[in-house]
Amino acid sequence: MPLRKRSDEFMAERTIVVNRKARHDYDILETYEAGIVLTGPEVKSLRQGKVSIAEAYARVNKGELWIYNMHISPYDSVLQRNYDPRQPRKLLMNRREIDRLMGITQQRSLTLIPLRVYFNERGYAKVELGLAKGKRKVDRRHEIMEREMRREVERATRGRRS
Repeated sequence: MPLRKRSDEFMAERTIVVNRKARHDYDILETYEAGIVLTGPEVKSLRQGKVSIAEAYARVNKGELWIYNMHISPYDSVLQRNYDPRQPRKLLMNRREIDRLMGITQQRSLTLIPLRVYFNERGYAKVELGLAKGKRKVDRRHEIMEREMRREVERATRGRRS
């Protein structure tokens, strides 16, 4: 009898949550993909979209990559005792990448910020991490001014064409 594939294995990548504030507060230098170690009820809660990464960050601790302050609400149908929604969760990455990230973050004082959480084509929960450098208040103001100037130029050019 031939093996049948689950229907969700044929699905495209599905984004669960995006950290919109990350690109506003940080300059993203590089991005990385990492798997997340989760329990069954946490995966079900993730599929329902009950997750927040607004205050989350990742750090290398004793040679392992961990994500802190990622809030996954408890799954409604399962009674879990002593469940901490903000508990540190282990991230899965290649050993060489973890060692490289550990060196970069310590030497250049950069931060690992989660940019989005998603399910890949195979149905695995993944997190996209950004190697980030914090923006100063002056940089953010300058960026907002440039964006407003671009909008005004586009409005002016749109008005002339009609």
